[in-house]
Amino acid sequence: MQLFNYISSQTINISDSSIKNTIELLNADCTIPFIARYRKEKTGNLDEVEIGLIVKLKEEFEALEKRKLAILKSLEEQEVLTNELKIKIENTKDLTTLEDIYLPYKKKRKTKAEMARNNGLEPLAKIIMSQRSDNLEYIASKYINATVENEDKALEGARHIIAEWVNERTDIRNLIRKQLERFSTINTKVVKTKKEDENAQKFKDYFDWSENLSRIPSHRLLAILRAEKEGFIRLKIEIDNENVLEKIDRRLIKNNNECGAEIQLAIDDSYKRLLLPSLTTEAMNIAKEKADEAAITVFTKNLEQLLLGAPLGETRILAIDPGFRTGCKVVCLNKQGDLLYNTAIYPNAPQNNTSEAAHTIEHLIKKYNIEAISIGNGTASRETERFVKNIAITKSLEVFIVNEAGASIYSASKIARDEFPKEDITVRGAVSIGRRLADPLAELVKIEAKSIGVGQYQHDVDQTKLKKSLDTVVEHCVNKVGVNINTASAPLLSYVSGIGPKLAENIVNHRNQHGVFTSRSEIKKVARLGGKAFEQSAGFLRIKQGSNPLDDSGVHPESYSLVKNIAKDLQLSTTDLIGDAKKLKEIQLNKYVTNDFGLPTLKDIVKELEKPGLDPREKAKAFSFDEHVKTIEDLQVGLVLPGIVNNITNFGCFVDIGIKESGLVHISNLSDTYVSDINAIVRLQQQVNVKVLEVDISRKRIQLKKEN
Repeated sequence: MQLFNYISSQTINISDSSIKNTIELLNADCTIPFIARYRKEKTGNLDEVEIGLIVKLKEEFEALEKRKLAILKSLEEQEVLTNELKIKIENTKDLTTLEDIYLPYKKKRKTKAEMARNNGLEPLAKIIMSQRSDNLEYIASKYINATVENEDKALEGARHIIAEWVNERTDIRNLIRKQLERFSTINTKVVKTKKEDENAQKFKDYFDWSENLSRIPSHRLLAILRAEKEGFIRLKIEIDNENVLEKIDRRLIKNNNECGAEIQLAIDDSYKRLLLPSLTTEAMNIAKEKADEAAITVFTKNLEQLLLGAPLGETRILAIDPGFRTGCKVVCLNKQGDLLYNTAIYPNAPQNNTSEAAHTIEHLIKKYNIEAISIGNGTASRETERFVKNIAITKSLEVFIVNEAGASIYSASKIARDEFPKEDITVRGAVSIGRRLADPLAELVKIEAKSIGVGQYQHDVDQTKLKKSLDTVVEHCVNKVGVNINTASAPLLSYVSGIGPKLAENIVNHRNQHGVFTSRSEIKKVARLGGKAFEQSAGFLRIKQGSNPLDDSGVHPESYSLVKNIAKDLQLSTTDLIGDAKKLKEIQLNKYVTNDFGLPTLKDIVKELEKPGLDPREKAKAFSFDEHVKTIEDLQVGLVLPGIVNNITNFGCFVDIGIKESGLVHISNLSDTYVSDINAIVRLQQQVNVKVLEVDISRKRIQLKKEN
């Protein structure tokens, strides 16, 4: 089967020509961001999601073909591969069917059926399956030998062989699959000895639970599976066994004689011992995969919103990692995020050295000409925020509360040690808090994405799929924004299309040895950065105040001569054309259409020339929580509070209202109308007003409603 045929046979709304051309580009080692941005004519203007779908199907096809080769090799070694079987395998379009075909030939551990065959009972099993014989006891007596003691043992062995045949029937396996898919329920029971366990209480809702497996929400299934893994509950997948067995009987039993009775016994045995355990496990795995996909989708959406969060931009920042007993670590950063100074202050309990701490802050603001203050949202955040805002000199400065999730992981990482080899982890953490305000994307790419703390059950899903999906999101965000090659860190550069970790290090080393890049053409001088890597990366790398103004835009170098011709036709220089909205509107795009440059690319070029290098993100805005709410005990039903959305799940969103515990806005409380997509109502880091609906202090749970 060919890759194109496999992809086009799937239910996707993409034209054949787009699929063919996208496959060609992928086979030529082009990246998804590059294809989506600079090869629109070839793909039919496919976006990154559509190209990503083709990539996914391509990987599925390759995995299927790899498995086919392994199976064919195994069958050849067993000398059982017929031409008919080979054609059947080669034409198979999914792994499940492929494994069903291979099942009868699959090497198994010593089974009851194999032992029966070794005892010479397979002919008896075939006689029974023919359903034409009576007086089975007499026939079975002919198979008594040294290892088969009597007629009952002979019939039992024959039933084991028949049970295996039933288990290997693809039609019967598919019958049970359909029943499981439509009618199975997942049932849970608490482990009695763990019922009162304090850690089990968060799973209390699932101590006695039953729900259709096909309709259970992903977050609930993952919660149940975690509860089972931790030993608090037992779960079981169930269907109407009698109904299924009746359907199987009708398929296999043709005569109401002794043979039919033996076959029925074999069916019951096969169903309970072989089919049901195998296929319920398969159904559970499929449900888990779907739950993983849903959870990963939530995580990727959240991560994208977080990475594309509003930056403050190049600003002189004083950042504070707040604390009580150990004090607050303070750092001062220049506009490029470089560390200028660090110290510690102790304005909070138990020291309460507010006067000395205030004097230190005032001094640092003046000395380093600080323009904004960034405070981490961890322990002592609110207390530190109030202290800072009460200092007279800070009245003219904006004070930001920054999500510090993952900062401790960064501060202990090799990346942080390489950046600040002489500083301890507290200084590195504070620097990260400051840099997150200036440019969250540039800082957060240094942290393993799943440690950033957005999403649901990220440690319970398939970790390989999670990492791959999150890396794709990071790559998308980095290339959407673009990267200043002269200031970017190696981790940030590594996500640029066509670069990767090794070339990113080479770029940084080249920059350190030879100084800043003054043109995109100089990028070719980086060690081991060849023509392909340059083609894939150049359009996403920015050079500020370089020799060519197009180098600070999303216009690819392959289009520079086209822009030059357009400017010449308008009797302008390229520099004068950039930003001249009136002249840009005069361009007759059809005049410049060629085989290489179609209207989609020309429109992108004009858009870039209007505002070259424009950051697609909003600018950061300061925010203040309610000063009167400090702990969960201060909450009262009906109170309306300002908050920040700090996590989004399939069942609602969590809102930081300035205390230790975030409150949940259930999906039913997000809007007065039906909500099908939570992300259409709220986004991560959005500032919202919420009403308190319920407060459970003992379980530390807060129910909120979003106010319009």
